[in-house]
Amino acid sequence: MVRSAEAMHTYLIDQVNLMLRRLEMYGGEPALWTVFDHLFFLEDADNGVQDLHESWRARNAFTPTGVKGALQRHLPDDLRSALPSMYAEAARQRGWLRLDRTLTADEHTRLRISIETFVATNRTWRDVLDTYGEPSVLFGGTNPRYEKTLAYATEDKSDPMVFFHLWNGSDPDTKIWPKHTEPMLLAARYGTGPFAASFSFTPEGRRPPETEI
Repeated sequence: MVRSAEAMHTYLIDQVNLMLRRLEMYGGEPALWTVFDHLFFLEDADNGVQDLHESWRARNAFTPTGVKGALQRHLPDDLRSALPSMYAEAARQRGWLRLDRTLTADEHTRLRISIETFVATNRTWRDVLDTYGEPSVLFGGTNPRYEKTLAYATEDKSDPMVFFHLWNGSDPDTKIWPKHTEPMLLAARYGTGPFAASFSFTPEGRRPPETEI
């Protein structure tokens, strides 16, 4: 017996939500391309992945090495949780992303207007949680020593998701890991305009990547 298209669709959405949260366990960006391609096929959008990548390329958010290459221009390459956050935005627009917490419109507005002030000072993971609460989606593990990305979103798909990219690596001088007792915020990111303009960096995040890793 072959399962129905509806059952396959539900299964693939389950897989997308698992993969986005712990992508390294599933094979990285190419694995997401494959599952997204299957979902687009089931939804009768044969060029869905190609169209998605083209939309990112127009924003300078996609390179020959994928989203990873675009992110490496702005963030350390060992901040792996940033990559699935890009695909999460696309999944949300298709109705595939399941949020663990939904912000109200007022909460989302307050978050967005506070970002520039918030990132003017170096911040930790705990600072983000204390200020904005538990995220709508956590990309990466809950271990307080490791890098992670926190996403905040409302039910309204026209409200952009807001991401906080937090990093923790080896001290470049001593080579001791972890450098910090908990991940430090490098940047907040939101918006669908030019990719570079979507980042708001903390003082920690404005350091050249080669001094961060």
